[in-house]
Amino acid sequence: MLAATAALIATPSLADIRFWTTETQPPRLALQQEMATAFEEETGIAVEVIPVEESDLGTRATAAFAAGDLPDVIYHTLQYALPWVEAGILDAEAATEVVESLGRDTFAPAPLDLAATEDGVASVPVDGWTQMIVYRKDLFDEAGLEAPTSYAAVTAAIEALHNPPELFGFVAATKVDENFMSQVLEHVFLANGVSPVDESGFKGFDEAATIEVLEFYKALADASPEGELYWDQSRSLYFSGQAAMIIWSPFILDELAGLRDDAPPTITDDPTSSELASRTGIVTNFSGPSNPDGAAWGDVRYFGITADADFDEAQAFIEYAMDEGYTQTLSIAPEGKFPVRRGNAENPEAFIEAWSRLDVGVDRKAPLSELYDAAMIDEIVGGLDVAQRWGVAEGQLALASKIINSQVINRVVREYIDGRIEAAEAVAKMNEELAAIE
Repeated sequence: MLAATAALIATPSLADIRFWTTETQPPRLALQQEMATAFEEETGIAVEVIPVEESDLGTRATAAFAAGDLPDVIYHTLQYALPWVEAGILDAEAATEVVESLGRDTFAPAPLDLAATEDGVASVPVDGWTQMIVYRKDLFDEAGLEAPTSYAAVTAAIEALHNPPELFGFVAATKVDENFMSQVLEHVFLANGVSPVDESGFKGFDEAATIEVLEFYKALADASPEGELYWDQSRSLYFSGQAAMIIWSPFILDELAGLRDDAPPTITDDPTSSELASRTGIVTNFSGPSNPDGAAWGDVRYFGITADADFDEAQAFIEYAMDEGYTQTLSIAPEGKFPVRRGNAENPEAFIEAWSRLDVGVDRKAPLSELYDAAMIDEIVGGLDVAQRWGVAEGQLALASKIINSQVINRVVREYIDGRIEAAEAVAKMNEELAAIE
């Protein structure tokens, strides 16, 4: 039991706290309420679990702040962490104290860096996931190919394996109005160290490095089927054995193993088989020629302590949720909630081990540790060590989000891969159009 929580056990009359969560699906709410009940039994502090739709979170928080009626703790996405501290909605000092109490070195570094303030962190990282290159490891091994950890390794694998229509080397995202294409492209740009923003705001894409990105993405598109492609075709083609590589989120992990009836692998006659999972490898961090260290596109969620909070009680609740209750916190959706806190002082890997044994799946259940070997589990979790997003390190996440949501990059990249404009022209066109976004 952490010291802050232990101190509160003797004073059960302390005020109740309110907890806003965007995990609003009934089964997920039930698990959060169970954890809150266990916390109350241990501390005497009652927690009201309040569901808030993620699409409403920004406006709800702003209105509650204006009314002086913020909850004590908010489970929120990365995009709100720093802006809410600047607006006075969150108390970074309180969050930093929780991280220090739990042990800063027990957390993956990137989730802390993504929410870093001048003196600490805006909010306490809870869970996250990184986008992945999902690939047919069996085919790579048979062809003597190295894992697709770089632009060069991906293109080499395409050259060796692309044999349509039996097998496409890749399935690139090409549907311009799908957020999936935006997400995949940001991942590919990050891999080569390319960003449209710096500390001053919009800086424009570097021409030479961006041309490398464009040429690589055209190679992916050329190795893909014709048409408007997004997550659906990527998954379907990989599941049928017709794709050597795709980019996807970890929410595919249970589906690969035949645990969901609405998304069955069709590579064998048995849609419940884990055969495809056994043939699959993943890469979370990959690199381009201008960025040999590479990057992983990450999504991280946080517990924020508000300016109106009962600080001791809010801190105790978060410490419990990140320690004694952390496995239950992750169990809400293990396939998309990787542990950002790896372990504790007694066992640096305690929460990774516990998470790997949690059941995933919908229509059938199995733990990830039974479906994937230890090296793959390490790769899944390890992506959070280097997770990145445009604009976070530069304090320009809001501008970067507007740039992404404009879909200018999607549209111009599509013009380039369709052969309608040259690479240098595409860079200039993106920079000109994006410069108008404020």
